[in-house]
Amino acid sequence: MSQGFSLKDQLFNAEKTRYLAGLFADAQPTFDAPAFEVAVMAKLPELELKERMTWIAECLKQAIPGDLPTVAPVILRALPEPLDPNKTDDDFGDFIFAPLGDWVVAVGLEHPELALDVLAELTQRFSMEWAIRPFLNRWPDEVVTRMQDWCGHSSYHVRRLVSEGTRPRLPWGQAVGLDLADPLPLLDQLYRDNTRYVTRSVANHLNDITKKEPELVLQRLQDWQESGAQDAEELQWMTSHALRGLVKSGHAGAMKMLGYDPDADLDVSIEIEGEAIIDGALEFSVAISGQEKQPVLVDYIIHFQRPGGKISPKVHKLKQAELKDGSLTLSKRHKLKGNATTFKLVPGAHRLEIQVNGQVRGGVDFELLEKS
Repeated sequence: MSQGFSLKDQLFNAEKTRYLAGLFADAQPTFDAPAFEVAVMAKLPELELKERMTWIAECLKQAIPGDLPTVAPVILRALPEPLDPNKTDDDFGDFIFAPLGDWVVAVGLEHPELALDVLAELTQRFSMEWAIRPFLNRWPDEVVTRMQDWCGHSSYHVRRLVSEGTRPRLPWGQAVGLDLADPLPLLDQLYRDNTRYVTRSVANHLNDITKKEPELVLQRLQDWQESGAQDAEELQWMTSHALRGLVKSGHAGAMKMLGYDPDADLDVSIEIEGEAIIDGALEFSVAISGQEKQPVLVDYIIHFQRPGGKISPKVHKLKQAELKDGSLTLSKRHKLKGNATTFKLVPGAHRLEIQVNGQVRGGVDFELLEKS
């Protein structure tokens, strides 16, 4: 029986470990590469992805003992050339360098200036967004001051680290003690960046903030629009990406900023086609009518039954469009996977609703059936 794809095995394995060992053997003649490989692989297969990073860092720390002033020169000598500086996106780097960030945290928290120097080099091989957060909590003033300089760094990977490292809700990242507004002066510089890798991070950062203070984000985006410092098309993309969480929740202010009138006079009708069956699909069509050339942002919400009788609404994108002739007809086939690991389908009464410009405009009930 074939096994499914394993991200942890693709990113951290014997071949990657051997590659890392070779780099350090070249940088430090006394480094015992075979012993390091044996130590790593003795435990690596039993660990999850993030645990593998920690374990490889621990093995490096044992193989090259000492505090950061001792090991930093070795780390820097071991690094390959930086990632291609001519790219502007989709160049995250090689995960095998992530453990070096854990190593710097383990031995360098009392050496912030040197640690930040090293992290600036490391992040040009693989993002150090997780590693910088312990330093941000331990030395907030020193790190923010350095980040102000990094906003003008020649490497867009270092510039991105400023935004990504200070995100309030960074996946896998340690929580940081900054107030939500504290990094905004940094973002005021970064939103002007000419690389999508940086501007996407800024937009993701703003989306994090919207979870608690949406008005703070809306005001900042308004200020940026008025400044004219970023290309209008790029800023529009950033705005849409930053407000995606608010759009799903139907936030009126977000809708207006994106050019959609939440109070538009619209008529919506919904028709479900056929039966909705687990491992099949929910097929439906939507007809929208209103003022000619009215912009509409259409989402659909499925209210799923959950074990125990609870209801779980899930919002999905349907269409961004314009009522060219005062009308728009859409159709959708939503797959109903019965074997999904993250969400178990339960047969029974369900509901489909259509949300236009943040407002629920209509809904129909349907029965989700067991696969025969």
